[in-house]
Amino acid sequence: MSLGNNLFQARKKTGLSQGFVAEKLGISRQTVSKWETDETVPDIYQSKKLARLYNLSLDELIEFDMNQKEIEEVIKNTDEKKESKINWTKAWSKKYPILVRYQKEVDISKYAKEIRRLFDDLEKEYGYSKLDAMLVLKDILGHEYMDNKH
Repeated sequence: MSLGNNLFQARKKTGLSQGFVAEKLGISRQTVSKWETDETVPDIYQSKKLARLYNLSLDELIEFDMNQKEIEEVIKNTDEKKESKINWTKAWSKKYPILVRYQKEVDISKYAKEIRRLFDDLEKEYGYSKLDAMLVLKDILGHEYMDNKH
């Protein structure tokens, strides 16, 4: 996503108009528009002001992903009872259709058996609960993906 699109999405998420943002920053509405269409970019000082205005860190603003922010809000506001009712595969499959398709293509039992072995190892070797073992495996898998995706 471009910086302009990130700025647009963050502004829309907060429900602010270009005019309001411009007024708060002491600039013209056209300047905000040019930032959001990637004609120009805000300087670092204006970017910091935008981040504060949109209740984001500067890093979050630069890499703003509407879907990620929505997911983070759901996670933050979800307890175990609500979580058990959420179909995470269905929710994520809107962004990643492979999550629906793989179930018809992959020998799931083959991979499930290996994953179960890893769960059991973590539980026995480190005394982790089932939830902790799942979170550790998920984190390791995520790091492996990020470290080797190129």
